This record gives sequence, C-alpha cells and structure tokens, in this order.
Amino acid sequence: MRDENLEIRKLWLRKLLKRSADGIIYNDHEAGAIGPRLFEHACLMGLEGIVSKRRDRGYKAGPCKDWIKMKNPKSAAMTRAKEGDRW
Repeated sequence: MRDENLEIRKLWLRKLLKRSADGIIYNDHEAGAIGPRLFEHACLMGLEGIVSKRRDRGYKAGPCKDWIKMKNPKSAAMTRAKEGDRW
C-alpha cells in the first residue's frame, strides 16, 4: 500500500477500522486551506498536533517534502520531550 496515493490508502484504512476496537477512530480527509484553523482546534483539544499530506503521493517513512507535521508546543508529549532535555 505504500506506493498508493493518500486517497487510496485512506479508503483501505476506513474499511479496516470499521472492524476495529473502540478507541481507534477514522478521520475524513480535510482538503483545502483549513490547516491553520484545524491546527488551532487540535491545540485547544490538547492534541499533539496535525499532519498535512499531499493527496497524490505515496507513503514515505520519516520526514519528507510531501507532508508537514505541526506540533502543539503545549501538548503533554512536547512537555515530556522538553523535560527530557534537562537531564
């Protein structure tokens, strides 16, 4: 599935998660220039952040030019990371 574009991978993911246990939720793809507003709401909810991906690209492991990860600086994960830097 790695070579398939994001839309195809999300179709498969939706099918797989229909049979999943509680606690794992499928989120629809949000297209357009809503990133800043979506990130703001993710921060208000205390989430770690969001990832923006190109719909027409396959999956690439690790950081790459086809996706951007925006981290909430006030999330618990970021707080733990900063505390770890002190030691």
